[in-house]
Amino acid sequence: MRISVFGMGYVGATTSACLAKEGHSIIGVDPDENKRSQISAGQSPIVEEGLDDLIADGVRQGRIVMTDDYTQAVAETEMSLICVGTPSRRNGSLRTDFLEKVAREIGEAIRKKGSRHSVVVRSTVLPGTTEGLVRPILEEATGGVPFGLSMNPEFLREGVSIYDFYNPPFTVIGTDSKDEFERVKLVYEGLPGEMIHCAVPTAEAMKYGCNIFHAIKITFANEMGMLCKRLGVDSGEVMDILCRDTKLNISARYMKPGFAFGGSCLPKDLRGYTYKAREMDVPLPMFEGILASNRTQIERVADRVLETKQKKVGMLGIAFKEGTDDLRESPLVTLAEILIGKGIDMRVFDPNVHYASLYGSNKEFIDRELPHLKKILVGGEEVLQHANLIIAGHKAAPYEGLIPLLEERHQVLDLTGLLRDVPTRASVDGLYW
Repeated sequence: MRISVFGMGYVGATTSACLAKEGHSIIGVDPDENKRSQISAGQSPIVEEGLDDLIADGVRQGRIVMTDDYTQAVAETEMSLICVGTPSRRNGSLRTDFLEKVAREIGEAIRKKGSRHSVVVRSTVLPGTTEGLVRPILEEATGGVPFGLSMNPEFLREGVSIYDFYNPPFTVIGTDSKDEFERVKLVYEGLPGEMIHCAVPTAEAMKYGCNIFHAIKITFANEMGMLCKRLGVDSGEVMDILCRDTKLNISARYMKPGFAFGGSCLPKDLRGYTYKAREMDVPLPMFEGILASNRTQIERVADRVLETKQKKVGMLGIAFKEGTDDLRESPLVTLAEILIGKGIDMRVFDPNVHYASLYGSNKEFIDRELPHLKKILVGGEEVLQHANLIIAGHKAAPYEGLIPLLEERHQVLDLTGLLRDVPTRASVDGLYW
């Protein structure tokens, strides 16, 4: 393909060199004369192992040429990749002025070209930017000449970017057009990994999700290591063993939005570890923030319920997770306690929880935290008859069986995806989907 790449910094230069190696013809567009001169001379504008050789080969074979003439670049190519920077301002917000400038230039060039052109955003942008900012600029600048638009985030790590280009875990292409997906897909033909077609905002969010998750992993390992060090524990050995668990630890388990965590282990162990750290003057800000964040999830749902002004509320599920009668530190117990305290007339259905069968620490917890449980625990149909607002706190067969009984008068606050893609007469607010 003939591809113009706008912005020949880290992402643009690496992408251009690798695409040229794969046989594509690249026109690099950059206002910086030094970058243009370096690349035209077969030199990389950045320090990156192997990139000098790839650029030199591309230039020698005529597959990489440089220009500052954006009109010519668009006229002579089928597709433009936007790889300009989106740096942070002092307050943390993103600068999009480079992106806006390039989008306008590409739009003007498409108007002069007079034929369809594909525009692909590779720059890291917040969800909503491609459709809410780039598209309107292109629509105005093109004057009605058709264009395709997609978001194709890059996952290139500095120092190993060429390896990452050729060994992607997947290639994400966000677009509302199947034809555009197929067109962008051709750019990466022959590379390993799944080609994923998704919505544009999903592709934008994916980049942030990956980077923030990487930051969390590093911080998690460091905070574990800090206290381990003070306790005389080999943190390297701890993390090595932790990573061998690919069923729960290094897996997709727990990686779905769906309300707060609870139970007899997670809150207790977080409190115990952070208390010991404070006792030894070891700051663990991320660990300290987890329980606060978890509490925010509960309060957020309580606020949403109170905003509806509904006084009769039903809850599907009360144990800390489905398939158990363990109520200890259940976020649903905390939610019920908050709502009852605010004057809500509550009913609860959980087929695994029977008040008469509770004993030991489980009964002690519920008698202390939610002494009303015995009165409000009822059958599933009774919950639906009583409530105008239903909170779906669990996702399991007994609750799925109640879906056909929902009526138009019911509002459902779905915390688990119980009603996702399921037709119902009720109005559904999927809080996490």
